[in-house]
Amino acid sequence: MPMEFETRLADRDRWRADACSAAKALDLLSTKTVFLVVRECFYGTSRFEDFVDRIGVSAPAVSRALRQLESANVVARTPYREVGARTRDEYRLTAAGEDLLPVVLSLVQWGDAHLQDDGPPLRFVHRTSGDEIRVCVTADPTRDLDSDEISVRATRRPGETPDRRP
Repeated sequence: MPMEFETRLADRDRWRADACSAAKALDLLSTKTVFLVVRECFYGTSRFEDFVDRIGVSAPAVSRALRQLESANVVARTPYREVGARTRDEYRLTAAGEDLLPVVLSLVQWGDAHLQDDGPPLRFVHRTSGDEIRVCVTADPTRDLDSDEISVRATRRPGETPDRRP
């Protein structure tokens, strides 16, 4: 069932959604790599080499994704230096990046419901109560959770798939 438009928007041939926020967000999150970098930031990944390893794509692809996210103020770079090594950068979500949490969780929730034959590989739960986290559209003014209030739990052992047991 489609959404209802107010009267002045009901004739959709008379207006265009040129400034559509969804289109702008998709322009920013335009590649799988960009989106997975954001996901990994929520999982705690912050160092370039770890993004490359965790996402499984080339270093240039990760570098492009991080530059794109940094220029949109979704991630911020912070220098760090390990003893005896050169200075490097870590990448952390900004407030704008943290606001992508429901987007990431919504996509995971949809994939769990429609693409996982054996159930979801991960569960997202409230860190304190253990209650399962889910994203929904609501008019209820309850408090949003921050990412640091969520724990990620495996529903299967790492590496276990429906077809292969470790």
